[in-house]
Amino acid sequence: MHMSSLLVVIAMLLRHLRYLLAVADNGGFTRAAEVLHVSQPTLSQQIRQLEETLGVSLFDRTSRTVKPTDAGLAYIESARRVLVELAAGKRALHDVKDLSRGTLRLGMTPTFMAYLVGPLVRDYIALYPNIHLQLFELSMDDIETQLANDSLDIAIAFDQVRSADIESIPAFTETLALMVGRNHPLYDCHATLTAEQLAPLEFALLTPDFVTRACIDAFFAKVRITPKVVVEVNSVNTLLEVMRYSAVATILPESIATQDRALCKLAMLDEPPQRGAALLRRKNNYHSAASEAFMSLLLGKALGQASPATHE
Repeated sequence: MHMSSLLVVIAMLLRHLRYLLAVADNGGFTRAAEVLHVSQPTLSQQIRQLEETLGVSLFDRTSRTVKPTDAGLAYIESARRVLVELAAGKRALHDVKDLSRGTLRLGMTPTFMAYLVGPLVRDYIALYPNIHLQLFELSMDDIETQLANDSLDIAIAFDQVRSADIESIPAFTETLALMVGRNHPLYDCHATLTAEQLAPLEFALLTPDFVTRACIDAFFAKVRITPKVVVEVNSVNTLLEVMRYSAVATILPESIATQDRALCKLAMLDEPPQRGAALLRRKNNYHSAASEAFMSLLLGKALGQASPATHE
């Protein structure tokens, strides 16, 4: 087969794979055709061609909704991996080792985004001004998903990953702290609070779907108190706004308690909760020069100080 003919076959296969995933991800041919900007008959014909080539039916078309067959599910998973690897290979071809240009897609969980992103971005763009940064605030689950499907290059999150496809590189230990805003009577308190003194306080906390909240709940269980939670919010920024105006306490990473936020960290007799922060990336994947440079920057800061946010 001539090279030109081979390239045509490869291009047709890749088109079939993209069409296949579009039908699977959009739950049918109509919506997939709209997303792909092709006619529905054209899309149906392409999928039929792929099924004839493979000798199996990839979709069950007997019901109202188009669902993958068992063979279809297996092939869709393989197709997804192929396209992810091809995308990674394409980026590797265009990667510039001297960092004179490039892109870094960085994900962070909300609490890290609240205090870590500013200093890191400042230092990174000072060192590598020609790298285009794309920042995404994501939940832990979404970070793992987007690393696995190659939508992110690297992420800062917690070290407890569930996916075997994700590499976790320990970065630093984050300490949580009890803090209050300027309107709280304990704002200027310098005493060390016991568990009994914590019990009557009213708290504003992140909702239970946050990994941080699980750490907080474990701390309260350890010191054997049931906190009076009067406000729950699903946004770190919203929680900080609540703290500005309300006489409630909260528990967040200690680096968030800064003067410009008008938050005061209170000492506790019991050891405050800690958790491991890590750099996450997909295993066995090409890692660009931009992502390697970011990893070196963060790990260098973590080695140089107790918390990477204290250099401000």
